[in-house]
Parts: sequence; C-alpha cells; structure tokens
Amino acid sequence: MVRLVSARTSLLPITFALLACAPADRAPAPPPEARPAAGDDDMAPDNPLFHDSPLPYRVPDYATIRPEHFRPAFEKGMAEHLAEIRAITATDEPPTFDNTIVALERSGLLLGRVEDVFGSLSGTVSDDAIQAIERDMAPRLSAHYDTIALDGSLFARVEAVYEARDALADPEAKRLVEIVYERFVRAGAKLDDDAKTRMKALNARLSELTTAFSQNLLKATEARAVFVERKEDLAGLSEADLATLAAAAKKAGKEGGYLITLQNTTRHPLQSKLENRALRKRLFEASANRAIEENTPIIREIVALRAEKAAMLGYPTWAHYRLAPNMAKTPQAVFDMLGELAPQIVAKVRDEARAIEGAMRKDGIRGPVQPWDWLFYAEKVRADRYDVDADAVRPYFELERVLHDGLFYAMNQLFGIRFEERTDLPVYHPDVRTFEVFDADGTPIGLFYADYFARDGKRGGAWMNAIVGQSKLLGRKPVVVNCLNIPKPPQGQPALLTLDEVQTMFHEMGHAVHGLFSDVTYPSLAGTNVPRDYVEFPSQFEEDWAIDPEVLGHYAKHHETGAPIPEDLLARMREADRWNKGFDSLEYIEAALLDMAFHSLPYEGGGADVDDPAAFEAEALEKYGVRHPAVPPRYRSSYFAHVFAGGYSAGYYAYLWTEVLAADAFAFLRERGGLTRENGDAIRAAILSKGNTVDPKAMYTAFRGGEPSVQPLLVRRGLVPAAGGKRTGTKKKTGRR
Repeated sequence: MVRLVSARTSLLPITFALLACAPADRAPAPPPEARPAAGDDDMAPDNPLFHDSPLPYRVPDYATIRPEHFRPAFEKGMAEHLAEIRAITATDEPPTFDNTIVALERSGLLLGRVEDVFGSLSGTVSDDAIQAIERDMAPRLSAHYDTIALDGSLFARVEAVYEARDALADPEAKRLVEIVYERFVRAGAKLDDDAKTRMKALNARLSELTTAFSQNLLKATEARAVFVERKEDLAGLSEADLATLAAAAKKAGKEGGYLITLQNTTRHPLQSKLENRALRKRLFEASANRAIEENTPIIREIVALRAEKAAMLGYPTWAHYRLAPNMAKTPQAVFDMLGELAPQIVAKVRDEARAIEGAMRKDGIRGPVQPWDWLFYAEKVRADRYDVDADAVRPYFELERVLHDGLFYAMNQLFGIRFEERTDLPVYHPDVRTFEVFDADGTPIGLFYADYFARDGKRGGAWMNAIVGQSKLLGRKPVVVNCLNIPKPPQGQPALLTLDEVQTMFHEMGHAVHGLFSDVTYPSLAGTNVPRDYVEFPSQFEEDWAIDPEVLGHYAKHHETGAPIPEDLLARMREADRWNKGFDSLEYIEAALLDMAFHSLPYEGGGADVDDPAAFEAEALEKYGVRHPAVPPRYRSSYFAHVFAGGYSAGYYAYLWTEVLAADAFAFLRERGGLTRENGDAIRAAILSKGNTVDPKAMYTAFRGGEPSVQPLLVRRGLVPAAGGKRTGTKKKTGRR
C-alpha cells in the first residue's frame, strides 16, 4: 500500500494532508508566523537536514541524522517556506504560470525534505524521541500549511492563472494548474475569515487526534502480544515458527517462553496452525480488542470533526468530500460497487462455513464456527481437499531467491531494469538494503530500499514511501522504500515465506516502480501522487506475476537442495488458492463498508457523533447485509489505522476499485503474451511513467482501449470459475490492506 505511498499529499510542496500530531489534551500551537524565526544557534552548520544531501540521488545521510536535528530543521523549513510564499504574493507582476504555480512548486523544498526524512523514520524506527517530535510538530505543521492554503492573496493569484489556463500550450502545465486550484478550494480558500479560523482549529485538532490514534495503536499492539510459557501449548507450529517466537520472547526480556506479536489485521497467520483452541481464542481476542479503551473517544471526535469540516466546504458528508476528486466521485458509486459484490461473497462464505463446520464435527466440536476456529479449520479443509501443507510450500519461498530470482527477474523481463546492491550508502536500520536501479540501456533510474523484517518501533502492514520524489523541474531522481513485516528468523537461518508474503513483495514493488518510472516535470504530479482509488492499481497488477508460471518456475526452488517446486505440489497449491476466497473477500468488504458508514454520517449542528463505535460497527454490517459472526472485519475501528490515522478515510474501498483495473489489465496483457518487454513497456509508457499528468480514467481507457471488465476480478477472487477452468490471477491478499 502507499503511504501508505508517502504520508504527504503534495500540493506543490504544499501539504494539505493531515500529519500526525499531539496528545488529545494539548492545545494547538500558535501558527508559524506567531513564532520567532529560527535563530543563528538553531542553524548550526552541522545539522545535515539544513542542506540537500551530498550523497548520490540526494539520499538522506542517515548516519549523521539524529532526533535533535529535526525540530530546528522543521522550524527553519517553515520559516523559509513562508518567506517564499510572501515573495510570490508581494510581487507587482501579474500572476502567471511561472511566477505563481511554478514558484509554488519550487517553494518549501527544505521543509519537504525534512518531512520526507522524518516520515521514513517515524513508521520504521519509532521510539520515544521520534514520537515526541511527532506530537510536537504535527499541529504546528497543520497550522503552517493552513496559513498558506487559506492565504487570500495567494489564492487570488492561483485563481487568476486557473481562469486563464486554456492559454497554456503544455497539457501537463494545464493539468497542474487545475489540480492546484482544486486543492486550494478543497482546503477552504473560498471561506470567509471566521470560517477559515474555524478550519484551522479543526485541522489542528484532527492532526492531534490522528497521531494519538496511531501512537495508541502502536503501544497497544506491542502490549497485547501473547506470551506462551509452554512449548506444548504451541502444537501445530513448525520448528522455524517456534524459533521465531522464542527469539521474539528473548528480545522482549521473556527468555524461556514464546511471544506471538500481533499483526496489523484482525486475523493472525498462526490462527491457521495452532491446535490449542483456547490459545487461538486468546490470540483472536488480543487482536480484535486492542486499543478499544484508548481509541474509542478519539474515533468519536474524528468522525464528528470530519463531518463538520465537510459541511463547511459544502459537502453533505466527509465521504462526499473525499470522493469528489477520486475516480468513484460519489459515495453512491462505492456503495453500488460493494453492494453488487456482497451477495456473491456472502453466499460463498455460507458454503465455506458449511465445509468448515463439517471438519469441526470430525474433531468433536459442535455448533457454529467461531472466529478463532475459521482459519484453523479452513486449512484443514484445504489440506483434505487439495493435499497441500503450507509448511511444505515455504521451503520453496526463501527470501533471497524470491527477491533476486523472482521479483527482480520479473521486473527485468517486463521492463529491462536491473537492481545492483550497494553497501556504501547509509541506512536507517541494519535490516535495510539498498539497490541502485538501472534501465535497459544502463541509465541510472533511482534507488530502491528494501526493509522487509518486522521489529519493535515499526508499524504493522506493508507500504511504500517516496523518500525523494522524481521531478524534472527540480532535477531529482526517485528514491523509494518498500516496507514489509516478515518475521525475522533467528540468526543463521533462512527467511522462508508464505505465498501471501511473496505476493506482498510483488505488490509493494508495483508501488515502487510507479515511483521509479515517474517521468514528469512537476513534483505535485509525480509518481504515486494520484487518487486513492487509482494508486493501488499498479501494485495489484504487479502482484499477479508472483504466481505466473514463468516467474514462479524461476524462483520457487528448495532453499537447501535447489530443486524446483514439484509440479504436482504447484498444481495443488494453485487449486488450493481458490479455497477460502469468500472469507478473504468478506472481511475486506466489511472493513470497506465500515469506513464508508463512519464517513457517510452528516453533520447536524453538533457533529456526526458515534456514541459507541463497537455498536455502530455491528449495526452498519447488519444494515449492509454483510455481518457474519465468524468473519470479523479485517480491521475493527479501534485499530483501523488506514482511515483513522492514515490517508484512506472514505477510501478503503479503493483496493477493490483498483483491483477491477488490475485484474482487467493483467488478463489483457496475458492475452497479448504475458511476461514480455513489449507488454512491460506498454504499461510503463501509458501508466507508470505518467504520474497524475493525465486523468486516471482517461489514462486507463487509453491503455486498455476501452472500459475495464469486472469479470477478471470475479475470477481473481474465486467468485466465478475462469473460462476453460483457468485463472487469470489471484486475490488481493491481507497484510497489504
């Protein structure tokens, strides 16, 4: 996922996205103009953040950056940014594209650099010092960007250029003007002075709340890890699993036992293996009930303030506000899409539940399947029907081979690019690896960081960040990072992956090449700066190559013997992958509908209050006909960081929306020869290099030659059989969403 791409949604470098922020009882900080400019003492020449990095690709010099550098760098960055904005508005020259829009693109470069470097650390090596900076700076950054977005003189110049945009000969320039103007309007530039004051207060408070939510969740996820003293209670786990859990316990100061750390989702992969039903229940409850007490009041306030903000800007609900610039455009379009799929998904789940309850009866367990039973008995059914043991597959998915002979191989076959590891550049953690990326003709493209292992201080899930964004205007080549949370094996042992983890690597590489192949002039339009319900399309497209026969045959080899994965095991694995698609689809669609339900509440004077988020969840799922007692949402509200701390509010549906495009595009290219340079070059030229320089719908239809079909999605998720019994792809897996 992106940001889930970068945490920043650029307006130039103007960031209207809310950044993380301070505790709920902290008053908003005064706006930047009320603070003194950074003094000489703050601008010590040894602060590496004050200047562009001298390293290749302007990559941050993580070896010299310390937490104490950030506050003075943020201060200086805000002061410089405001001075640059004042220079734009102070000129007597009539507003033009160059002296207004391009000047905005060039403004705030120091602040943007500091934000990007800090963002690369706050989600990966967070500690008390990083979190304190986050709490302190986010309300101030919110106020800073509000000062710019609500500057009447600046907006008047932007509006003048917008009204004359048809005179621009360059389509990219015209697109930039339209997007900049829209973002100013959506930020409140047309509000009166009193409303602007209220908007600033709302944004400051929301920034505090989203950071508090995120930090509460990180602490609760770590605190609710399940400690197990006796090895016999972990029956069903492999020796590799046990070694990983023992290493986690030792690291946490609980040597002699086993520690099961929680995932970001409700489900946990070990629920499919643990034979101890009581322990499965304990693990489920630890996951599903985390951060409820801490985050419930935060959710109530976030929902109310977002509804108020939307009403101030003329929208019926927050969902209407958020969806207006997206491909979907309206909440009804999202509800229509989810509603069309829900009956088929629910029917599939009922069929799966009957099979699972049959397997439970063989173990002497009567009654309906419980949430902590589903994954365990789903695997029993899978093994019984298809004779596939997940642990028998993992030895063929060793991380190094998947990376080099799978992921990098596929990218080379599609795009002609190659990855060369570098060990001379500093990284923010020893687990991070650096690769320079070269085009087919040897031209350097950018840098790719791989940060694959879970650790304390790293948030859950998987994502891509752009640490340095591409821009021809600024002379920048991209630096991107892929982050996953694969359990790190004990020293000296190989990292053996699940198929899901393999596909997650391919998924995040889809975001990475979207950033690496960006070939645009203006930073606001570069790479993954596209609508939420388009940004996941390239990533979901790439993940299907993980099980393409040619790619799979190149990397799926036993980590000890080098023997290829047996054909019969591979065939059974493919058949087995069709099983349990109803569960996978339902837990996702439940979460998507919860997001839409929370954010479709209208503002009615006092706000869109949600007295009891847990009760609201149950009522919403019942209302939309998707509630199932054994299939909880992928995220309950108290740990739904995508929508209450990240950038996906009223946007979690986007994974399914873009999966329609991804499945359609993959099927289309398979019909044209599959894994070929011709196909790779076609999607690179039409999609991956364009950023947001073209309307996404027009971009896709030009590439595809027409509207996408939903049929490949239904096949991809196993909801309908493929023509001729062949599949065109695989589902969107958990761990990314």
